[in-house]
Amino acid sequence: MRLLLPHGDPATTIVEYLEREMPDDNWQRAMRDAEVVDEKSRPISDATRYRAGIQVYFYRVPAQEVPVPFEIGILHEDENLLVVDKPHFLATIPRGRHVTETATVRLRRQFDCPDLTPAHRLDRATAGVLLFTKTKHARRPYQELFSSRNVTKEYEAVAGFDAALHFPRVVRSRILKEHGVMTAYEEPGEPNSETLIELVETFGTAARYRLFPKTGKTHQLRIHLSSLGIPIENDPYYPVFTSVPADDFTRPLQLLARALEFTDPLTGEARCFVSARHLRTDAP
Repeated sequence: MRLLLPHGDPATTIVEYLEREMPDDNWQRAMRDAEVVDEKSRPISDATRYRAGIQVYFYRVPAQEVPVPFEIGILHEDENLLVVDKPHFLATIPRGRHVTETATVRLRRQFDCPDLTPAHRLDRATAGVLLFTKTKHARRPYQELFSSRNVTKEYEAVAGFDAALHFPRVVRSRILKEHGVMTAYEEPGEPNSETLIELVETFGTAARYRLFPKTGKTHQLRIHLSSLGIPIENDPYYPVFTSVPADDFTRPLQLLARALEFTDPLTGEARCFVSARHLRTDAP
C-alpha cells in the first residue's frame, strides 16, 4: 500500500502519523521487521522524521468491510480538481478498519486516477463537500490552501434548541485529542479553536444552524455545540460516547459540510462549491 504524507500535519515522526491515522496496525513491529519503506525502498524506523510529500510503502491485509450503501455525488471535475459530495458514513481516507470503503479508494477506482488525493478531510460521520486533487503538481497548492486557512468553510447542523442562547455567537475553547482515544475534550487554557455559529430556523425542540469554523480541531463543531448544551442530532460521541454497529446506517449525524469558497491557487479564479445534500427538516 502506498501513502503520501500530506502537508500541514503536526506529526514530528512518520510513526506518529501512522499510529494516529491507522491505530489498529502494529507499526512498531512492522518497522522492526523493515516492512515500512520510503519511495527508494529505505526502511523507515520509529525515529524517522515526518516530511510532507514523501511516499511511504507498507503491506496491509484489509479486514472484511461493511459496504457503505450510499453513492458519492460529483460536483465538479477539471484537469486538476475533483470536487465531490461525500455521503455520511464514508471515511475520507483509508484508516483503521476502513480501507476500500473510503472516498479516496472508491474514487481512484471510479476515475482510474491513482494520484487522486484529498486536499483536506471530512470525518466519516460528516457528509458534504470534499475536494480532491487529480495531479501531483496540483496537490501541494491546494493542500496548502487548506493548511493556511485560506478557505471559507460553511457547515450546517441540526441540533437542540435553547431559547436562552443568543445567536450569532462565537465559541472559542481549548480542544485536545489523545492518541488512541475516540473522543476529544475541552480543557481550561489558551483557546486553540474558534467557531462562528448562526441560528437559521427552529422546529420544535430542534434548530438548524450555520457554522463557520476558523480552525479545524478534531470534532470541533460537534464539541462546540455540545458544550452549549445543544448537541448535534444523532451524535454518538458527544456529550456521551455510544458504540454504534458498523452496519447501522439508520441515524446519520446531522452535520453537513455545506460549502467551500476560495481563490484558486493555480488560476486566481474565485471558486465556490455547494453540497446538494440535505439534513432533516421535519420537527421531532
